[in-house]
Amino acid sequence: MLASSELANYLPVALIILMAIVFGVVNLIGTSILGPKRTGGEKSETYESGMNPIGTARRRFNIRFYILAMTFLVFDIEIIFLYPWAIDFAQLEPGSPEATLFLGRILFFILMSIIAYVYAWKKGVFRWD
Repeated sequence: MLASSELANYLPVALIILMAIVFGVVNLIGTSILGPKRTGGEKSETYESGMNPIGTARRRFNIRFYILAMTFLVFDIEIIFLYPWAIDFAQLEPGSPEATLFLGRILFFILMSIIAYVYAWKKGVFRWD
């Protein structure tokens, strides 16, 4: 009896997975049946906002674009870590040694993120000359 009730908890997840699979299969089959089948020179040409493609796709980008993207990811992930920390921290007893340890850890984490931001700023990552 206990095993069947535990399996019943997974029924909504299994149903959503099944719906996703059916949706994907129906879209693939429907597209191949109902979709246009014309081919030609213009159909196989690269399309980019109505403009003819110029140059190669293997162009080098400035490293600042990648550093800026990584800086964004660092702060994005920091926000993701702050939510569970805040929930756990709110449940701790104020002034307890565990609360002080929790606070110290998150302050260290935020300080390292600020140092990374200042480093990127000093390197000129945010200048778009």
